[in-house]
Amino acid sequence: MVSDRGLDVLRVIVQDYVASREPVGSKSIVDRHAFGVSAATIRNDMALLEEEELIAAPHTSSGRIPTDKGYRVFVDHLADLRPLSPAQRQAIETFLGHSADLDEVLVRSVRLLSQLTHQVALVQYPSLSRARVRHIELVSLTETRVLSVLITDSGAVEQRVIDLPRPVDEATLVRVRSRVMATIVGLTMTEAAAALTAQPPLQPPEDQEFSVIVDLITLTLSQQVAANGQTKLVMAGTANLVRTEEDFSGSIYPVLEAIEEQVVLLRLFSEMATDQHGVSVSIGRENAPFGLAETSVLTSGYSSNGNLARLGVLGPTRMDYSNNMAAVRAVARYLSRLLGEN
Repeated sequence: MVSDRGLDVLRVIVQDYVASREPVGSKSIVDRHAFGVSAATIRNDMALLEEEELIAAPHTSSGRIPTDKGYRVFVDHLADLRPLSPAQRQAIETFLGHSADLDEVLVRSVRLLSQLTHQVALVQYPSLSRARVRHIELVSLTETRVLSVLITDSGAVEQRVIDLPRPVDEATLVRVRSRVMATIVGLTMTEAAAALTAQPPLQPPEDQEFSVIVDLITLTLSQQVAANGQTKLVMAGTANLVRTEEDFSGSIYPVLEAIEEQVVLLRLFSEMATDQHGVSVSIGRENAPFGLAETSVLTSGYSSNGNLARLGVLGPTRMDYSNNMAAVRAVARYLSRLLGEN
């Protein structure tokens, strides 16, 4: 068991080590923090923390650094999160407020979160299985090329170019669009996928040219629906890992390879439990099964028209947890409001 003062000592060791990247000694703690006790008493507290494997000596110096277990205890005992500055909050509202659609909102979100935290930022696309088809547009690019645009009520826009085997006139495109619109607009993505594979609703008249075009457009729309049903990640700030390369015992390339595997990261996201701050934190060895044993991952949930997803940051275990957790939570909450969820 760790005493209250022991937890306070652990807290300042984490904070000082994160700030300086230098091992923290008892004299430094006494000089910099008002504990009101001697350096010998602090050394005793540090010895107990070391027995509990919450801190460790990186070499023969008298200083200590937090272990993965120490970071975990520190995070679990955070009484509150450091509030974002007015400038940071203004940056969130200004930077995200000018986004036009879901894709741009998510790209801007990871860029902003990376700037706020100086870590790799990740955002998961919301599962759109419950999103509804709001609009379909077929735009003639050339006589034999058509742009198919699928828009959902969540703001997602999916575009595909269709190459047709023969020229098509505007009247034919209007007929096809009307038939497809009547079939799937207002349906959820799951329902739309089923409707597009059902032949009777889209059975064309006895017109071979019309039939070929309908088949091609139906196939393309089916692919667009499927694409929107898949979960994927948007990432920004990978260069931040290079700036913190000293925090990794070996090469950072295994970390870079691991974060390129979106399936692995999505599985990690799904297994992370949310704490009292509404943030999920997975630290060091807890990430070993995912090839990320020297990293910490912080995420928070956001919603888009009832579709849930996560955003967060990934970086070395030596990170500013309080600031980063506050930033992740703030961006997630603003993103939910921006996408129509309170």
